[in-house]
Amino acid sequence: MSNTNALLKDRFRGYFPVIIDIETAGFNAQTDAILEIAATTLKFDEQGLLIPDTTFHEHVQPFEDANIEKAAIEFNGIDPFCALRGAKEESEVFKALCKHVRKYQKQADCQRSVIVAHNATFDQSFVNAALERHSVKRSPFHPFVSFDTTTLSALALGQTVLVKACEAAGIAFNQSEAHSALYDTQRTAELFCYIVNRYQSFGAWPLANAIEN
Repeated sequence: MSNTNALLKDRFRGYFPVIIDIETAGFNAQTDAILEIAATTLKFDEQGLLIPDTTFHEHVQPFEDANIEKAAIEFNGIDPFCALRGAKEESEVFKALCKHVRKYQKQADCQRSVIVAHNATFDQSFVNAALERHSVKRSPFHPFVSFDTTTLSALALGQTVLVKACEAAGIAFNQSEAHSALYDTQRTAELFCYIVNRYQSFGAWPLANAIEN
């Protein structure tokens, strides 16, 4: 596979990576409200480098009887009931998210989407809980496989905190905009692409190149 003909389906064993960040009203995926979600898809450019492509972003209304922890909303600065947020019902948001992801997954000829996130277990647990809550039948996401940029950053950059990993990679990070799902997703997407592209620049991918070297 040459760099100019790089295909996502070949790079990640048929998986379509989707970077996701969720802002919540607590840590319990079963009981605590999802307040905001963003998802960025990826593609290879003409030089065979992985780059961010499309971004899905919505504010979310707390589901019925959802728990809202005061400490959580004080931390992320989100007022769950502010009309100016333009929040949509959770079921509507997740059905739209799945439709968006399936569209680009299909274009990439991938078999399944995989969540990429910083501390991926957290975001994946909330996505899975929401999909189950609303009986979403056609989820594009693998139910348990994920790519964790925390682990990848520890390996590639010696950092585990998102802002520190971005700084080490030379990616600008504005602390005042952090803890917005949209901003954190965009920075995480850049970070994931940086790590994948840097690994490739060492001649370690495609695997045929590494074996030959």
